[in-house]
Amino acid sequence: MGNFTRDLEQLKRYRENNDRKSREIVKIWEDSISSNIDSLGKEKHIVLEQVCVASIDCCRLNIAQRCIQELNKDFPNSSRIRILESMVYEADENYHKALQILNDIIKQDSTNSAAKKRKIAILKALGRYTEAIKELTDYLKIFMADVEAWQELSEMYINEHDYSKAAFCVEELILHNPHNHLLHQRYADIKYTQGGLENLEMARTYYYQTLKLNPKNIRALYGIYLTTTALLNFQKNVTQKKKDSAMKVIDWTLKQIKKRYSEASELEKDIEEALAALEI
Repeated sequence: MGNFTRDLEQLKRYRENNDRKSREIVKIWEDSISSNIDSLGKEKHIVLEQVCVASIDCCRLNIAQRCIQELNKDFPNSSRIRILESMVYEADENYHKALQILNDIIKQDSTNSAAKKRKIAILKALGRYTEAIKELTDYLKIFMADVEAWQELSEMYINEHDYSKAAFCVEELILHNPHNHLLHQRYADIKYTQGGLENLEMARTYYYQTLKLNPKNIRALYGIYLTTTALLNFQKNVTQKKKDSAMKVIDWTLKQIKKRYSEASELEKDIEEALAALEI
C-alpha cells in the first residue's frame, strides 16, 4: 500500500498545482489506482475524474470509459459525468453524438457553462465558425465576466475579419484588466488594421498607452512609427508644423527601436560568453 499512498499524494499535488500531467496520471492509474478503486475513500470521485480527463488527453478511451462507469454508479445521470462522456465521443471524432449529449444538458440547464464551452469548442473544431460565434455571444449574455470567453470571441471575429466586433471584445477585456499592456496593444493592432483616419488616430493613442504601461514593448514603438507615418500620408494639407512634429516622432521611434535591438544583441552576446565560460 506504500506505492498506492504515494501515488495518491502525487495525484493530489498535480491537482493543487493545476498540472495537466496526463501521461504520468495514466501511468499511476495503471500501476496502482486501477486495482484499488475501492480504497480511494473520499478522493474516489475526484481521482476518477482526473484520470478520465488525462486518459482522454492520451487517447486511452478504454480507461476513460471505465472511470465514467465507476462514477455513474454513485452519480447516475449527472450532467458533469455526461460532459465527460461527450469528451470521450469528441476524442473518438464522433462529434454528432458529443453534440447530442451537450445539447441535452443545455436543454435541461441553460446556465451550464461547461457544456456550453464544450459545444463551442466542437463547433470551432468542425469549422462551423458562424455557429460557434453565435453560441459564444449567447454564452456571454449570461456569463459577461468570463474574460477567457471575451478573448476567444475576439480571436474568432479576427479570423472572420470582423474587426469592429473584435475591437468591442477587446474593449471589454480592457475594462476587466486596464493595466494589461498586451490588451492595449491588441486593441491598437485591430484599429490599425481597420484603417481610416479615426481608427489610425485611435490606434496611435493606444500604442502610446501600451508604451506607457510597458516601456520595453518594441511592438508599441513600431506601432507608433506605422500609425504616425500612415497619418502623415493619409492627411492632406497638413501644416509644416504638424509635419515636423510627426517626423520627430518617427525619428524618435526608429532610434528607440534600434537602441532596443542593440541592447538585446549585447545581452545575447553576454549570455553566450557566460555559457562558454561555464563549459571551459
